[in-house]
Amino acid sequence: MTIEKPKPTLDEMIAQIGECGYRICEIDASEAGAGNISVYMGWDVEVRRHFPNAEEIELPVPAPALAGGTVLATGSGRRLRQIEAEPLSAIGAVKIHEGGLTGTLYTANTRKFARLTSEFNSHLAVHQDQVERRGIDFQAVVHAQPPHLTYLSHIPAYRSNERMNRAILRWEPETIVSLSQGICVLEFMIPGSEEMGKANVEGLRDYEITLWSKHGTMSRSDVSVFRAVDRVEYAETGAKYEYMDLVAGGRAEGLSAEDIREVADTFGIKSQWL
Repeated sequence: MTIEKPKPTLDEMIAQIGECGYRICEIDASEAGAGNISVYMGWDVEVRRHFPNAEEIELPVPAPALAGGTVLATGSGRRLRQIEAEPLSAIGAVKIHEGGLTGTLYTANTRKFARLTSEFNSHLAVHQDQVERRGIDFQAVVHAQPPHLTYLSHIPAYRSNERMNRAILRWEPETIVSLSQGICVLEFMIPGSEEMGKANVEGLRDYEITLWSKHGTMSRSDVSVFRAVDRVEYAETGAKYEYMDLVAGGRAEGLSAEDIREVADTFGIKSQWL
């Protein structure tokens, strides 16, 4: 008999967003108001106790697969490092209406943002695509701006999946386990544009983290917000080692391909990068 895992509560999700926002800032992956977080919950969630104020909104992209569910998202301009201390002032809850074209935005009396994150369209599109294709009822999406990953994407040679993933995976044994799908590298596109949104959605179908060249990352997890942030940390750590090696003149050998395969075999990991 399969025992269904209890659904996370709204309080747990709010706490995760706060903790993870702070962690993103600790690794210097969010300056000022940069970076944003969203969570999709596909079950009935009572939000009025936390967010008593309601307004009808048009969704930036159609999201029919999310109808009846709730999306928590951070507000535009809110600093991720401050969410943990004042979560209700920085988060909104959107109940998606039937048809997925409109929703009700619920906010707290302490709200300190005019609108949800400017990249709400990218978040919503990823949730819609994943729920429609995979039938999941939970997903966390995190956008961050990790400096070493972003720096490497400014170097033309690293703007390919092959080069970037080989570079990231060769520094720590844990990386092939935690980032077995690797990173999808996207060319530079205007943030928030339709072109960017489409490429990001497609990238996150086969990968769990995309690198928006010259901008930042978007990661997803259907386990927790923590897991989505962990993926950013592992990728950024690999990029930091790669940067250090570039500065040192490329003198480190890193893990060999055989080393990485042995780690993967030990932990039962399947990956296209082996």
